Amino acid sequence: MTVTAIVGANWGDEGKGKMTDVLSAVSSYVVRFQGGSNAGHTIINHYGKFALHMLPSGVFYPSVTNIIGPGTALDTGMLQKELQMLKDKGVPAPTLYVSERAQVVLSIHRLFDELEEERLGTRGFGSTKRGIAPFYADKYAKLGIQVSDLFDEVRLRERVERLLEPKNLMLQHYYNREPIHPEVLMEQLKEEAEFLAPYVKNTTEVLQKANLDGESILLEGQLGALRDPDHGIYPYSTSSSTLSGYAPVGAGLPASSISRVIAVVKAYSSCVGAGPFVSEIQGQEADELRGLGGDAGEFGATTGRPRRMGWFDAVATKYGCSIQNATEVCLTNLDVLGYLDEIPMCTAYELEDGSTTQAFPVTSKLNGAKPVISTLPGWKCDISQIREFDDLPKKAIAYVEFIEASIGVNITTISVGPRREQVIERR
Repeated sequence: MTVTAIVGANWGDEGKGKMTDVLSAVSSYVVRFQGGSNAGHTIINHYGKFALHMLPSGVFYPSVTNIIGPGTALDTGMLQKELQMLKDKGVPAPTLYVSERAQVVLSIHRLFDELEEERLGTRGFGSTKRGIAPFYADKYAKLGIQVSDLFDEVRLRERVERLLEPKNLMLQHYYNREPIHPEVLMEQLKEEAEFLAPYVKNTTEVLQKANLDGESILLEGQLGALRDPDHGIYPYSTSSSTLSGYAPVGAGLPASSISRVIAVVKAYSSCVGAGPFVSEIQGQEADELRGLGGDAGEFGATTGRPRRMGWFDAVATKYGCSIQNATEVCLTNLDVLGYLDEIPMCTAYELEDGSTTQAFPVTSKLNGAKPVISTLPGWKCDISQIREFDDLPKKAIAYVEFIEASIGVNITTISVGPRREQVIERR
C-alpha cells in the first residue's frame, strides 16, 4: 500500500475535495497536515452537499480513520460545528483523532486578523479572517498553545499569560482596544478542552505504525502551490506550506514515506483572494465561466466570494506541478468548457521588459506580466456522462493531451462533474 499526498498545483480551488473524497474510499487513514479553517473542500454525496473546513474529507466513510495532524491550525469551534452538521444530515459519527501536538487557533488570533485587515483597507491580502496568519506568527514566535496544554491548567495559564503580554500591548497602543484578561481565554480554552478530550491522541504514533503495517494513508492538502509562503506569490500566500514536501512533517511521518503525489489541476483557472493572476478574465466572459463552473457556480467554499476567473495557465501549472513533485495529475472541471467554440489557454507570459517566458517568475515580475494566449477548438457538447477516456470527443482528448504535454506530467484522472462518480480513470 502507499502513502499518497493530494495537493493543489495552482491557487487553491482546484477541486481537491471531490478527489480526496474519491480516494478516501480506498484509504485507511485520511490526514489533514497543514492549514486551518481558512479554506474549504466541497463534497457532494448521497447525504447532500458539504463544505468541510476543518474535518478531513474521509469522514463520510466509516472504514476511514480521520486525523488532524500536528501541522494544522486547529479551529475547535469550526470542528464542533462540522461534526454537528454531519450528525444533522444523518452521517454516521466518524472515527476522528486530533493530534496532541496540534496548536489551537484562539479567539484573539481571529480578532487580530480582523483588526489588521481593517487597518490595511485596500492594501489588504484578502484574508478569510479566520486567524491563520496571527496563529502561525505565534506558533513560530513560540507563543502558541498545543492541544496537550489544554489539559494542564498550570501550564495553560502560564502559556496564556505569556501570549497576552505582547498582544495586550498591541491592542492598547496600536489598535486602541481594551486588553484581554487571561481568565477570558482560560474559560474559552477549558470549554474547548472538554469538547476535544475524546478525540485527542498521539497521532504520530498511530500513523507511523499504520505506515509500517503497510496501510493506505492519504494526506490531504489545503490551498495550492502558488499560495505557499516560500514558493508561491508571496505575500499573497497562506501562512503554512502547501507543498507535498511538508506533508510528512505536518502529518508525523518519515520524509521518505510518500510514494505518490497527486496534483489537482482545474481545466481553467480560478482563485479567491488577492495577488497576481496573469490569465485572469473580466466582465461577461468571466461571469459566464463563473456561472457554469463548479456545481453551483465558482464561489469560495469558505468566504462565499465570487472566484476570480481565468483560462488555463500552463506556465503556473507546470511550475506548481514541479514544486509539488507531482507523480500524476488529476484534471477537474473539464465538462465546464463544453460551451466554447474555441478555448483560450495561457501558454507563456510577456513581461514588462518585453521578453516572453514560460518559466514562472517571482511576484515582482508577475505584477506587470501579460498572458500569451493560444486557442484550441472546443467540443461543444456535454461530456458529464462519459466514463472512458476514448469515448470523449476528439477535441476534448486533444485539449487534455495539450495540457499534459505543456505541464510534463501524466494526467491519470479526469473529473467531468461535481459528483464522486463523475470521474474518468486514465491509465
